[in-house]
Amino acid sequence: MNKKVAFYTLGCKLNFSETSTIARGFEKEEFERVDFSEEADVYVINTCSVTENADKRFKSIVKQAQKANPDAFVAAVGCYAQLKPEELAAVDGVDLVLGATEKFKITDYLNDLTKNDRGEVHSCEIEDADFYVGSYAIGDRTRAFLKVQDGCDYKCTYCTIPLARGISRSDTLQNVLKNAKEIASQDIKEIVLTGVNIGDYGKGEFGNKKHEHTFLDLVKALDTIDGIHRLRISSIEPNLLKNETIDFVAQSNSFVPHFHVPLQSGSDDILKKMRRRYLSNLYVDRVKRIKSTMPHACIGVDVIVGFPGETDEHFLETYHFLNELDISYLHVFTYSERDNTVAAEMEDVVPKKVRNKRSKMLRGLSAKKRRAFYESQLGSIRTVLFEGENKKGYIHGFTENYVKVKAPWDPSLVNTLHQVELTDIDADGLVRFEFVSDAITA
Repeated sequence: MNKKVAFYTLGCKLNFSETSTIARGFEKEEFERVDFSEEADVYVINTCSVTENADKRFKSIVKQAQKANPDAFVAAVGCYAQLKPEELAAVDGVDLVLGATEKFKITDYLNDLTKNDRGEVHSCEIEDADFYVGSYAIGDRTRAFLKVQDGCDYKCTYCTIPLARGISRSDTLQNVLKNAKEIASQDIKEIVLTGVNIGDYGKGEFGNKKHEHTFLDLVKALDTIDGIHRLRISSIEPNLLKNETIDFVAQSNSFVPHFHVPLQSGSDDILKKMRRRYLSNLYVDRVKRIKSTMPHACIGVDVIVGFPGETDEHFLETYHFLNELDISYLHVFTYSERDNTVAAEMEDVVPKKVRNKRSKMLRGLSAKKRRAFYESQLGSIRTVLFEGENKKGYIHGFTENYVKVKAPWDPSLVNTLHQVELTDIDADGLVRFEFVSDAITA
């Protein structure tokens, strides 16, 4: 009987792509992959440290694994494993903790699967995380996450990612294209480009700071690959989203009119305290450029509330800034102190109750923005890629500009593209439609 392995991924699209790569390593060692809720010999938890909750959830996920099989070997990898390996190793039931460079060699550490009294730690100094491992996630979705870059050279005062993932480094263009072709050959209709700071693509392509290629080169090269219907840029810093990239996406064969651009604050005072590499006026320019070339584009925004020193005036500045901006939705993060960051030592700490209230206000604004964007799209003809899950008798899908639609469940629609006319918004806020075409195959 083959040994069985199960995976649980916390955090971002990048983590999902890396879990898939780690899983393929287990398959080569003839492990059978099963669902995390099932009994397995090894459970691998890919951790995240961006939010406080991700840290707290880890213990409950370990308990879930132990419930499925008390004798199973439990390994922790990922960002939290790099930042606080000893803390994870001390969690009851954890046998192995691997840092940033070790996680892709996990099967090398599984000599025997005997439970340990305490988790064994193999974690490098983050300075050693200077080589690149390519990844992509497929198999459980109609889209694939393709990792093109890792690490970050920015020093934002609230962020632990450089400590968890090391310096900015990129995959070679040749390897990205090879991975994209592999994905295309498996009838996957959409690829989402992912990384820590993907606009920085090119840096570290040869293990140094020399740039042979830029993000624009990458986008142009990917646009020529046959068999990929959609390419989506996951998240890109406003200072790295250049006019040339926006203009190229506007007339591209495959790239969709959807941008996710982190803002973090609409107050220049707070942006400076965060050590972001732009001010609010540059952000306005990016949004205007996108909307002038692609009026129907969807623009998502990351924003942090409750950063140290954020007064009511600063928060209202952010609120009004976002309210007036032609954006489509927000991802709202409540600031949480992270060890070994500059912000954690700052004065004028915002009380948790105030942080939560501000978060609630921005979530309300996000719902309003999304509704207004969806309403602006009614009557238009869009292309929908249908997802694979039956959710309470409905199938869901996304248009190229990220409008979420729903229809009664029909398994024949899974992983197909159809032209539709968006007609009205349902009680749950999703969009209904009429079919305009049969499935698009070419």
